[in-house]
This record gives sequence, structure tokens and C-alpha cells, in this order.
Amino acid sequence: MTHDEYTGNIDKIDQRDFSWSFWFTLPIYPYGQRRTIRKEVVKDTIWTFDQLQGIFYVVVPIRMTVVRLDDGGLLVYAPVAPTLECLRLLKELVVEYGDVKYIILPTVSGLEHKVFVGPFARRFPHAQVFVAPHQWSFPVNLPLSWLGLPSKRTQVLPQDSSQTPFADEFDYAILGPIELGPGRFAEVAFFHKRSHTLLVTDSVISVPEDPPAIVQLDPYPLLFHAKDKATDMITDNQANRRQGWQRIVLFALYFRPSVLEVVGLTQVLGNAIKTSNRSKQAYFGLFPFKWQSDWERSFKILQGDGRLFVAPILQTLILNRAPQETIDWANYVASWDFQWIIPCHFSAPIKAEPHQFRQAFSFLEQYPMINAGLFSSDTYPLPDEDFKLLRSIDDNLKKFGIVPPPKEKV
Repeated sequence: MTHDEYTGNIDKIDQRDFSWSFWFTLPIYPYGQRRTIRKEVVKDTIWTFDQLQGIFYVVVPIRMTVVRLDDGGLLVYAPVAPTLECLRLLKELVVEYGDVKYIILPTVSGLEHKVFVGPFARRFPHAQVFVAPHQWSFPVNLPLSWLGLPSKRTQVLPQDSSQTPFADEFDYAILGPIELGPGRFAEVAFFHKRSHTLLVTDSVISVPEDPPAIVQLDPYPLLFHAKDKATDMITDNQANRRQGWQRIVLFALYFRPSVLEVVGLTQVLGNAIKTSNRSKQAYFGLFPFKWQSDWERSFKILQGDGRLFVAPILQTLILNRAPQETIDWANYVASWDFQWIIPCHFSAPIKAEPHQFRQAFSFLEQYPMINAGLFSSDTYPLPDEDFKLLRSIDDNLKKFGIVPPPKEKV
């Protein structure tokens, strides 16, 4: 069994291999313990490295992509935590294909990506670091060197991708920055020409029906969300893992979908007391969730047989602030001849054509069929009721002048 295929028992592995000492810089689950799974997605050319992140056991994959360069060496897109396990898996590729030459930070707002770049770059002292333009930090906008990036080896990606040392193999397109009041959003999509593969950070995703391998290494979060009430005892089987995963997806992408009710405090505390004698009770037995009987309907519509789409939070809070700029960017990206898409979250690789990528952004258009040149009558059927909480958040942010209002569709 190779490292790429490993899904063994977590207790039989040296805990030091996947410990992450700097977890306090981004204190989210799984805190100081981060497993890594490597997968070869294009033979001898592209590998993904999946880790895990989450809040309140809402756990999703976070992904680094490594590409072999034609003239030797490796390019790393969106580094993850450089644990001993992660570095060992990567150095196996270094031995065979050459050292890490380039490290890419393709976003300005994603702290879950940015926080790993400095520690990762220090592990590869000869690599050049390229970052998306218009970087920022909160609450104080600090120089990149203060954020741990090596000042002598770090440079901003130029607007013209032909001005980079990897231009023969990659094209890229920069979306943004989209100004969001106290912060901004930007993303750099990379196109690897030889393998016809598109690398993106957050802009598009596809959701699998079953939990990804990295989520199943420790199934407790899946089983936690598979419960219907706090007092349930959940058996660890694939059906319950799938149920927990699908509910996690709805949490992660909608925050609170219409099929989820929040239980009152009195009932939550009462249920917690009933479970207090059990040996392992996460969050002291607090479980404030109640799913409606038809909750799977929302997941199936969202998942759409693995279709490509833009996450609801990006639709509601970010990309609608710059619809024309986003559409122009999507059009440019769709001009590339890619056959695969590797996002930093959820499914990868995704078998997809340029028109499917472009279609994912039709929610920004008044007349998507005409503008995108598409002929499907069903471009973006996400239930409006599932956006209720996100729209409420958006309304409050606008009300207090924290973010600018969205612009009209194009």
C-alpha cells in the first residue's frame, strides 16, 4: 500500500508525524493534529495533498496541489500545514522530480491558506514565493515579512502572466481585488497547459455524495452530525458517515439551511444533562440542531450529481459586489482548454469543460442564457429559501455600513 492510498488507524501512527505546533495562529479543528493524504491525479505530473479544517465539527478538506515542471522541480499551489507527514510525502516527490521551485499563494483573504505559506517556505529555502496582488491582514495591515513570508524570496504575481519564470507551462488570471469594506477578496486561477488542468482556490466547487477520504480518517465529526438528537447513540457505518457528511456540507455552505431548526436553550441544556454520564460527549453534550425530515432534498439539489457551482457565501456576500469583473474573469478562464479542475476544497479533481466553469457564474447575470451562450434551461437551481441566513447577514452588514451594497446583475 502506498502513501497515496493510506487510510490506516490513526492510533498506530506516530502522533508527532502530523502534529502542527502553530495551530494557535488559526485555532480551528483539528487544532494541533493534521493528517495528510496525497493523491496522484495526473500520472507523474499532478498530486493533491488533502488536510482537514473545521469549526464545531463542520469539517471539510483543504487542499494543496503540486505540479511537476518540465525542466525539473515542482510548483506548489496553496500550501497546507507542513507537518512531518506532509513533508515526507512531498519529499518523496522531490527525490524523484526535483526540489520545490515555486510556491504560490493564490488568494488575499483566505487565512486558512495564507497562514501556512511562511512556515512552508522556510522548509524549502531555495523556492521562490509568488503571492496574489493586494495582500492585506486584519486588524492591522502588516508587511508580508511580518506575516512570516521570506522577504528576499517573495514577490507579487504580475498582472501579465508571461512575465513569470513558469510562463511556458502556466497561464493565470487574477480576479479582484473586490473591495469588501474592512477587507478584500481576490483569487488567482492557474492553468497548467500540458495537462489541461485548472487550479482554483475558492471560486468554484463540486460536492461529493460520500465523505472524502481525509474526513474519514477520524469519523467522529461525521457521526456527531449524523445524530438527530443529543441522546442518540450512533453506530459507525458508511450510511451514518454519509448522513453526517451531507449535513456538514449544508452547514459549511449555507450556515443554516432552511431544513435545519435551532433548538431552544432549555431543551439543549436538558438533553445535555441526559447525556452527561457518557464517556465522550463533544461540547459537553450540547447539540442545538434539529433536522427536518426532508433535509436530504436540500443536499441533493446542492450536490446536483457532482455539478460545478459557486459556494453560496461567495454568491451572497462577495462576488455580487463585482459582477462584471467576475464575469469578465470567468470568460477569460473559460477561454483556456482545460479538462480538469482542482479546487482547494471539497471534490478534486473535477472532470469539467470550460463552458461548465462559465455556467457556474450565471447567477450574476440577468439573462444568463444569452450572455453565456448556453442552452440549458436549468442553470442554477439552488433553493432560494436556503439563502435566508446568508441574506440576513448581508442585510446587517450593509445596514451598519460594514460592506458596500451589491451591484446590479450584468
